[in-house]
Formats: sequence, structure tokens, C-alpha cells
Amino acid sequence: MNSAQADAYLRRIGVQHPAWPTSDVLRDLQLRHLQTVPFENLSIHLGEEIVLEENSLMDKLVGARRGGFCYELNGAFGALLGALGYDVTLLAARVYGEEGRLGIPYDHLALRVRTVDGGDWLADVGFGAHSHYPLAFGERGEQEDPGGTFRVVESGPDAAGVRGVGGSREGEDLDVIRNGKVQYRLEVRPRVLGDFVTGAWWHSTSPVSHFGRSLVCSRVTKDGGRITLSGRSFTVTTADGTKEVSELVTDEEVLALYRERFGIELSEVPEVRRRGSEE
Repeated sequence: MNSAQADAYLRRIGVQHPAWPTSDVLRDLQLRHLQTVPFENLSIHLGEEIVLEENSLMDKLVGARRGGFCYELNGAFGALLGALGYDVTLLAARVYGEEGRLGIPYDHLALRVRTVDGGDWLADVGFGAHSHYPLAFGERGEQEDPGGTFRVVESGPDAAGVRGVGGSREGEDLDVIRNGKVQYRLEVRPRVLGDFVTGAWWHSTSPVSHFGRSLVCSRVTKDGGRITLSGRSFTVTTADGTKEVSELVTDEEVLALYRERFGIELSEVPEVRRRGSEE
């Protein structure tokens, strides 16, 4: 990412170019990203190709002022942080599903970010409802955040009896826990963006992927709550967890809400595309 692209990205999220890649700046960047760039899977249902290349991600998130899901959001955010002088490592994770089962390899992309003032952080702008601020990577106790109470702990063995990546300098995989519920299992081995192409393809095409079976567009609000549009159901969640749900009736209402509350201009209303016999 060149300096002009980085400046355009910063304007997208409403942040001035930082003088120094510190922990405090990282906290502000993550929060502003969550407040301005939606977590959304609309491309899957609009028939748009998802391309995990830096320029394509810039065209979508900055040029078209869209959002994306984890591979796109954290892929682009990681590139921005790297351009600003942060030491960024892409990490693969597997999301915990029903009955504690782990998802596919490369199920999720998260970021490990080191700062000039000695910080070592887990940054994630692509997991939907999650921490508003980066989590301390090496801290094993509770971490309070507006998004909940988090812990980053060494994981136990998976279903195959594996505890981590063999030969890893730092040892075990890590589990990320929110409010007592495990969210995803994080590998500590560095990855590159191209490693996640298969995971993105699976989530975009598989009839059993929740991204292919539902619509979501969501972002954090400035008061610490969240707004979410799932199909035609619009949910406003306050900072204390209170929810108010309303149903949109017309296509015009849906398109207006995408535009006014998420900054997304669409020419058609996304609809879940049927895939395979399981749909």
C-alpha cells in the first residue's frame, strides 16, 4: 500500500495520519474502523467476486465505500497498519461452532500487531460482534472491553489431539474467549493473504456456510452499541445490550437504510442465493 492509498483509507475511516505507530493510535484506528466500515457479506449474494488482493480490497472498501467479511476487512486493515509502520502478522483461526466444533482451516483471519512502544496486540475488525479495542496478545487474564470481557488463553488439544503447530517458536494455539464463550482458535504461525483464498471461496460457495445462508451488514455505533441489518430485519443494540428490532417492508426502505446507516449505495436489494440441496 503506497502513501496515497494509505491516506485515502484513513480518510475513509475519518482519522488523521498518525505521527507514530503506537498502541494508543492502534486503539483509535481499530475503533474507528469498526464504526465506519461495516462487517457485511453482501457480495456473496450480489454475485460479486471476492478477490483477496490488496488493490482489489482498496477498490471495494475505500473506492466503493463498502465493507466485507474477515478476510477482506482484516486483510485491508493489516495492509494499512503495515503502511503506517506497524509490525503486522496475519494469523489463521478456526471458529468454534455448535457443540464446540471447530470450523474449517483458514476459517478466520486476524492480526497480530506490534507497536513502537512495545505493545503486542491481537487486532480484529472482521469478526462481527467482538472487542472494540485490540487485545493484549500475551495477557492471559481477563481483559475488559466495551464489547465484553475477553481472555486469550492457551488452547487444549483439538479433535485430532493436536495442541498447536509443530515447531512453532511460541508453542500452543490460543483460544479467544468472550464473556465466557470461546470464539475462535488462533494459530501463532505467520500467514500471507493468499493462504486464505480457499477459506474465502468455501464461505462464499458452500451450502453449509452461514455466510452463504444469510445476509448481514453490521457496524459499531459511536455510543458503543451496534446496528445490524439481516435481510429485512434491522436491529439496534444499545451499549447495555438492549435490542430493538424492526422489519422493513419495501425495497426502497432497505436500500435507504443501507445508504443512510451504513453508507452503502446499492442498485438492488441483496437476497440470499440458494445453494445446493441443503438449502
